[in-house]
Amino acid sequence: MIEQYAPILVFILIGLLFGGGLLFLGYFASPTNPNPEKEKPFECGFDAFEDSRMKFDVRFYLVAILFIIFDLEIAFLFPWAVVFDEIGWFGIITMAIFLLLLLIGFAYEWKKGALEWE
Repeated sequence: MIEQYAPILVFILIGLLFGGGLLFLGYFASPTNPNPEKEKPFECGFDAFEDSRMKFDVRFYLVAILFIIFDLEIAFLFPWAVVFDEIGWFGIITMAIFLLLLLIGFAYEWKKGALEWE
């Protein structure tokens, strides 16, 4: 039984040793020059000028959710495209329905103005 899992365990062990070795090497071989100017927090090259816990506009979250929803379309299209020759008409019709539903959702979001930025 253990003979079946031995290659996997060896692979995990080699990966852990390699990753740990690189961390060890980077920690002890890197130069350390602490400087108060280098350790200051900054945002996009500027000094932080507001509290980091400030409230964001809800539009940021809406755009992120819309991006995730429409980005998942690609996650479903790739496996479908790989087996396109084997699925026949049932697969084509199913994907057409899926894309039609996504298109309806996209048109609804566009009509509501969720894609507009003020």
